[in-house]
Amino acid sequence: MNPEDILYHREHTWARIEKGKATIGITDYAQKALGDIVYVELPEIEYEVVSGEKLSDIESTKATSEVISPVSGRVIQVNEELADTPEVINEDPYNKGWIAVLELTSEAEELIEASDYEKYLEDEAK
Repeated sequence: MNPEDILYHREHTWARIEKGKATIGITDYAQKALGDIVYVELPEIEYEVVSGEKLSDIESTKATSEVISPVSGRVIQVNEELADTPEVINEDPYNKGWIAVLELTSEAEELIEASDYEKYLEDEAK
C-alpha cells in the first residue's frame, strides 16, 4: 500500500510537498523492481531539475536506473545517509529512503494520488 500523504509520478517516483518544498524518492514498486540497491548518485545542491527529467541514478544488483524528478525545482538538500547505506531505500523508501528535497519552481501538475497510482500499477501489469 502506498502512503496517501504523498503524490506519485508515473515514472515510479514520489513527492511529499510541504510549504513550497518537495521531498523526493522512489516508490516501493520501483525499489522492488530494482532489487538490492548498492549505490545512489545524489544530485548536486543548487541543481535545477525539470519535472520528467533525470534527478539522479540508482544502481542495484540488477541494473542502473535513472530517478526521474516528479516535480520541477532546485535541489536544496540531499540524503547524505544514502552515500554509505543506499539499502535504506529498500528498507524504507517513503521515509528514511528519500533522495533529495527541492524548492519548487512550478506547480506539481503531473502527480497523482495514491489510489490513482495503484490503479496505474494494475493497468501496467496487464
